Amino acid sequence: MNFEQARYNMIEQQLRPWKVLDPDVLDVLHVVKREEFVPAAHRRLAFADTEIALGNGAAMFAPKVEAHALQALAMKKHENVLEVGTGSGYMAALLGAHADHVWTVEIDAGLAAAARENLRRAGVSNVVVEVGDGLAGLAAHAPFDAVMVSGAVTKVPQVLLDQLKPGGRLFAFEGEAPAMEAVLYTRVGGAFHRVAVFETQVPALRATGPAQTFVF
Repeated sequence: MNFEQARYNMIEQQLRPWKVLDPDVLDVLHVVKREEFVPAAHRRLAFADTEIALGNGAAMFAPKVEAHALQALAMKKHENVLEVGTGSGYMAALLGAHADHVWTVEIDAGLAAAARENLRRAGVSNVVVEVGDGLAGLAAHAPFDAVMVSGAVTKVPQVLLDQLKPGGRLFAFEGEAPAMEAVLYTRVGGAFHRVAVFETQVPALRATGPAQTFVF
């Protein structure tokens, strides 16, 4: 399979028509090789407009959802980021390419180990993977410039919003199937401004789990 041609087609045929036009986002999608984060059995689907199962109810989002989320969060190189729901590690790698440092929390220890290996193999050096309940945030490293919630929640927990810096942003998927919204919260003083970005449907996050840390 010609992955480079498939990557180009994904960007031109899926992302641009869905108004993913930020050149920084499109550039990093060329640099971070999505196929390296896809389970081997599904690698031929790496650039298809579909979710890819990771096991235990988890899945990689469709590429246009990932790209739109990244565009909405509008990362800056000096920023520190929390991701809730590591999955394969692909979104953490994308965030890491835009930010100074990323902490990503995954409730499933097996997925966390696989993500750890994917990130190591891809040469990502500014990501820390923790095993635990990311919906509780990561107070030891807060406050964050940005938070990416990589899965659906009925409502974003206040504890996550409270771990944003002033001016910080949080991207999440709120609601229950089939009615979900991708939303962006921005902290303005002690208040939080919420904007609906697009409608979609993604797998829900699970909650509760022990905490362990892997650094690479």
